[in-house]
Amino acid sequence: MGTFSVIIEVGNLQGGTCEELEAMPDTGATPTVIPASVLRRLGITPTQRKIFEYANGNQVELDMAPAIVRVEGEETITWVIFGEEGGGALLGAYTLEGMFLGVDPYNQSLTPVRGVL
Repeated sequence: MGTFSVIIEVGNLQGGTCEELEAMPDTGATPTVIPASVLRRLGITPTQRKIFEYANGNQVELDMAPAIVRVEGEETITWVIFGEEGGGALLGAYTLEGMFLGVDPYNQSLTPVRGVL
Protein backbone atom coordinates (compact mmCIF):
# COMPACT_ATOMS: atom_id res chain seq x y z
CA MET A 1 0.00 0.00 0.00
CA GLY A 2 1.57 3.35 0.96
CA THR A 3 1.21 6.85 -0.32
CA PHE A 4 0.52 7.93 -3.87
CA SER A 5 -0.05 11.10 -5.85
CA VAL A 6 -2.72 12.26 -8.28
CA ILE A 7 -2.73 15.10 -10.77
CA ILE A 8 -5.02 17.95 -9.72
CA GLU A 9 -5.86 21.31 -11.25
CA VAL A 10 -6.21 24.42 -9.12
CA GLY A 11 -7.79 27.66 -10.30
CA ASN A 12 -9.27 30.88 -9.03
CA LEU A 13 -13.01 31.41 -8.67
CA GLN A 14 -13.11 33.81 -11.62
CA GLY A 15 -12.41 30.93 -14.00
CA GLY A 16 -9.00 32.13 -15.07
CA THR A 17 -5.91 30.05 -15.59
CA CYS A 18 -5.60 26.72 -13.84
CA GLU A 19 -2.38 25.03 -12.87
CA GLU A 20 -1.72 21.29 -12.79
CA LEU A 21 0.28 19.77 -9.97
CA GLU A 22 0.80 16.50 -8.16
CA ALA A 23 -0.93 16.16 -4.82
CA MET A 24 -0.95 13.40 -2.26
CA PRO A 25 -4.47 12.39 -1.16
CA ASP A 26 -4.51 12.58 2.64
CA THR A 27 -7.71 11.75 4.49
CA GLY A 28 -5.94 12.62 7.74
CA ALA A 29 -5.61 16.25 6.62
CA THR A 30 -8.73 18.39 6.70
CA PRO A 31 -7.78 21.05 4.11
CA THR A 32 -6.12 20.91 0.73
CA VAL A 33 -2.64 22.43 0.88
CA ILE A 34 -1.09 24.10 -2.17
CA PRO A 35 2.31 25.85 -2.23
CA ALA A 36 1.68 29.57 -1.67
CA SER A 37 3.65 30.54 -4.80
CA VAL A 38 1.25 28.52 -7.01
CA LEU A 39 -1.81 30.18 -5.47
CA ARG A 40 -0.33 33.66 -5.84
CA ARG A 41 0.56 32.96 -9.49
CA LEU A 42 -3.11 32.09 -10.06
CA GLY A 43 -4.24 35.38 -8.52
CA ILE A 44 -5.66 33.71 -5.43
CA THR A 45 -5.29 35.91 -2.36
CA PRO A 46 -5.82 34.90 1.26
CA THR A 47 -9.22 35.67 2.76
CA GLN A 48 -8.70 34.12 6.21
CA ARG A 49 -6.03 32.87 8.61
CA LYS A 50 -6.65 29.80 10.76
CA ILE A 51 -4.62 27.74 13.21
CA PHE A 52 -3.85 24.19 12.11
CA GLU A 53 -2.25 21.35 14.01
CA TYR A 54 0.28 18.91 12.60
CA ALA A 55 0.20 15.23 13.54
CA ASN A 56 3.11 15.85 15.94
CA GLY A 57 1.05 18.43 17.87
CA ASN A 58 2.84 21.54 16.56
CA GLN A 59 0.50 24.36 15.64
CA VAL A 60 0.83 26.89 12.84
CA GLU A 61 -1.31 29.79 11.63
CA LEU A 62 -1.75 29.75 7.85
CA ASP A 63 -3.54 31.76 5.17
CA MET A 64 -6.44 30.22 3.29
CA ALA A 65 -8.78 31.11 0.44
CA PRO A 66 -11.52 29.53 -1.67
CA ALA A 67 -10.44 28.05 -5.00
CA ILE A 68 -11.55 25.58 -7.64
CA VAL A 69 -9.98 22.12 -7.52
CA ARG A 70 -10.43 19.50 -10.24
CA VAL A 71 -9.35 15.87 -10.16
CA GLU A 72 -10.29 12.87 -12.28
CA GLY A 73 -13.24 14.61 -13.93
CA GLU A 74 -14.67 16.00 -10.70
CA GLU A 75 -14.64 19.64 -9.61
CA THR A 76 -15.48 21.55 -6.45
CA ILE A 77 -15.05 24.92 -4.84
CA THR A 78 -13.04 24.32 -1.70
CA TRP A 79 -10.75 25.93 0.86
CA VAL A 80 -7.06 25.79 0.03
CA ILE A 81 -4.23 26.50 2.43
CA PHE A 82 -1.24 28.59 1.40
CA GLY A 83 1.41 25.96 2.04
CA GLU A 84 5.06 26.39 2.79
CA GLU A 85 7.48 26.50 -0.11
CA GLY A 86 9.29 23.23 -0.70
CA GLY A 87 6.39 21.28 0.75
CA GLY A 88 4.24 19.15 -1.48
CA ALA A 89 0.57 19.59 -2.22
CA LEU A 90 -1.98 17.64 -0.17
CA LEU A 91 -5.49 16.79 -1.34
CA GLY A 92 -7.38 16.92 1.96
CA ALA A 93 -10.53 15.23 3.18
CA TYR A 94 -12.70 18.37 2.90
CA THR A 95 -11.97 18.64 -0.83
CA LEU A 96 -12.25 14.89 -1.46
CA GLU A 97 -15.65 14.80 0.22
CA GLY A 98 -16.78 17.80 -1.85
CA MET A 99 -16.04 15.79 -5.00
CA PHE A 100 -17.54 12.57 -3.59
CA LEU A 101 -14.21 10.78 -3.90
CA GLY A 102 -12.68 8.28 -1.52
CA VAL A 103 -9.11 7.01 -1.25
CA ASP A 104 -8.27 3.40 -2.08
CA PRO A 105 -4.75 2.96 -0.66
CA TYR A 106 -4.54 -0.67 -1.79
CA ASN A 107 -5.00 0.18 -5.48
CA GLN A 108 -3.46 3.63 -5.01
CA SER A 109 -6.39 5.39 -6.61
CA LEU A 110 -9.36 7.63 -5.95
CA THR A 111 -12.77 6.05 -6.14
CA PRO A 112 -16.28 7.55 -6.43
CA VAL A 113 -18.34 7.35 -3.25
CA ARG A 114 -21.95 8.13 -2.46
CA GLY A 115 -22.83 11.02 -0.23
CA VAL A 116 -24.15 10.23 3.21
CA LEU A 117 -27.26 12.01 4.50
